[in-house]
Amino acid sequence: DLVARLRAHETAVVIITAYATIETAVRAMKLGAVDYIQKPFDNRDLVEIAGRLCRRGSSSKALVSVDGTNELVVESQAMRDIVATVRKVAESEIPVLLQGESGTGKEMIARLLHYQSGRRAKPFVAINCAAIPQELLESELFGYERGAFTGAVQRKVGMFELSHEGTLFLDEIGDIPLHLQVKLLRALQERKIQRLGGTQLIPFDARIIAATNRDLEAKVSSGEFREDLFYRLNVVRISVPPLSDRRNDIALLAGFLIEKLSRRLGKKVDSIEPDALDRLMQWSFPGNVRELENLLERAMIFADSSSIAAVDIDLPNDGGATALSEKTVVHEGGGGSRSLKEAEREMIAEALLRWEGNRTRAAEELGITRRTLFNKIKEYGLG
Repeated sequence: DLVARLRAHETAVVIITAYATIETAVRAMKLGAVDYIQKPFDNRDLVEIAGRLCRRGSSSKALVSVDGTNELVVESQAMRDIVATVRKVAESEIPVLLQGESGTGKEMIARLLHYQSGRRAKPFVAINCAAIPQELLESELFGYERGAFTGAVQRKVGMFELSHEGTLFLDEIGDIPLHLQVKLLRALQERKIQRLGGTQLIPFDARIIAATNRDLEAKVSSGEFREDLFYRLNVVRISVPPLSDRRNDIALLAGFLIEKLSRRLGKKVDSIEPDALDRLMQWSFPGNVRELENLLERAMIFADSSSIAAVDIDLPNDGGATALSEKTVVHEGGGGSRSLKEAEREMIAEALLRWEGNRTRAAEELGITRRTLFNKIKEYGLG
């Protein structure tokens, strides 16, 4: 009752309780509390939360408007740091490289960069370089003249021209073939492009934002990505953490996505049960925010009431992801049982040993980002 009354005056509220449960947390968040702490607690936790709230202001809605339609959840410190960086570099013209796993929201951050800049009234043009066949990618980027090849019955304007005076977002830049990397580098250096089959150099003025889920430095080392293009794109790098590294975003993200999906699906589902949220909080989310949205969309379709229950949450069971609980696993060598965390620590240690401490190679073998590996090394004391 007190939380609801305080929120009516736009006051940020933190709950301190000796009876912390998922139900308590969900109820507190629904009423507008920004956080809750379980007794006994460390005073440093209070200082950290107070400092965070002072920096953010009194609003409890940890949402940043991206383009007037979409919003970005920025409850975790990692996401707040990203938004702060975006606001610092948005007005400049320097290229930005977004690095992170698939589904973490790199395009949303690219859109935020665009709409925070002076180019916000001009086009934001996005192209997924991995989704277009390599033989068609060049014509999509640079366009072509009529008669340039069989089937080119009329002129086509490419993405560079379409983004003139706006922003060009090159998603999955790490998948561009080497021969196209040369043309891309020249275009970025000269700020001019040439259509396929054309002879005229066409100037363009666009802010370049690139994104990748690959380790570009490793690809440079292996000769799969041009070093000069990498340095041209990597002027400012923003690393977007996976959802498993910002778990305190999950509850707010779930509430935000449920509200968005209920409008899109036309279903009157407006909440999630504590046990259902608990299942989500224990999941590793290899597909990140995109996977969370897909899980919630399916849950809403099959929900029999206005609230998503645990039975509605259909988690994958194909071995590609694991629940983040202290479940017991059996060692393949028959050495008895051990916890999931012990198994994870051993896998990371073995990968580092195999690659003689090369964290880039170890991360690539383990199928995780370098940032995630760094965090795990620190967590398990492997540094």
